[in-house]
Amino acid sequence: MAHGHKSDEKIVYVGDSRVIKKTQEQRLIPKDYSAYPGKSEAFIPNFLLKEWMVGVVVLVGMLVLVMSDPAPLGYPADPKNTAFIPMPDWYFLFMYQLLKYPYTSGDYVVLGAVVVPGLLFGGLLLAPFLDTGKERRFYRRPIASSLMILSLIACTYLTYTSWSHYQVELKDKNIVPEHIKREEEMHAKKGAAAGGGGAAKDTKKTAAIVAADDPGAEIYKKATCLSCHGAGLKGMPASGVPALLGVGDKHPQDEILGIIKNGKGNMGKQYQANIDKGLSDADITKLAEWLSKQKAQ
Repeated sequence: MAHGHKSDEKIVYVGDSRVIKKTQEQRLIPKDYSAYPGKSEAFIPNFLLKEWMVGVVVLVGMLVLVMSDPAPLGYPADPKNTAFIPMPDWYFLFMYQLLKYPYTSGDYVVLGAVVVPGLLFGGLLLAPFLDTGKERRFYRRPIASSLMILSLIACTYLTYTSWSHYQVELKDKNIVPEHIKREEEMHAKKGAAAGGGGAAKDTKKTAAIVAADDPGAEIYKKATCLSCHGAGLKGMPASGVPALLGVGDKHPQDEILGIIKNGKGNMGKQYQANIDKGLSDADITKLAEWLSKQKAQ
């Protein structure tokens, strides 16, 4: 490196910034990275091409799964359907369950909807800046590893609890999820169109009222059940009112009597309301007995 303008001054090249002109053949030959540990090839285009190929394979696999098993769809949204239980996608179930607890809902909804998620995702974003140690083994990083394991346990527990509560709620209210109901109807229509008639035969079996001339049938016409479940015992499934056809297969007489007295799901207690309509305790017992006879033929 020269410091003056003398012609006889010695020039020492510390570094060479001159651009070396390469031929087309030389440009296609990747650099030799053997002197650099951990670097074996050029990022562009070698490594990038490999990543792109892996991404294409994964994308094709996802497309095959999407085409082979279409997404379950329910009925069009109905704001009048008060029996519909909204559920988020599985990856938000933990947040859905978190917002059910007393100190993250109601008056504290800001804590559950903004503060807690902000701390969680904020901590995730700041992790690379807070955990700057060179150690990569998880058991040598107790704080980061403990927080990660705790987060995984919490998300797993909240997700499982949310899904199990949803299943219990469906069972208590005797509700079939719309996407399952719609799929069953689609298969039934396909079976009827194919001429097999298997689904249609099953529907006819459960459509008939058992013991229509029983005294309990006359009591049913006077009871409060008629206003919701209808004269044909078909109910209003779209509004969450289950059909009573085949109810005897699900509940014996004593359980039906207990539902009348104590209510279940969206249905409140009906015992006193029936007494007020002029029915006696014996009439309600006979009504429960007749409903228990409603079984699939």
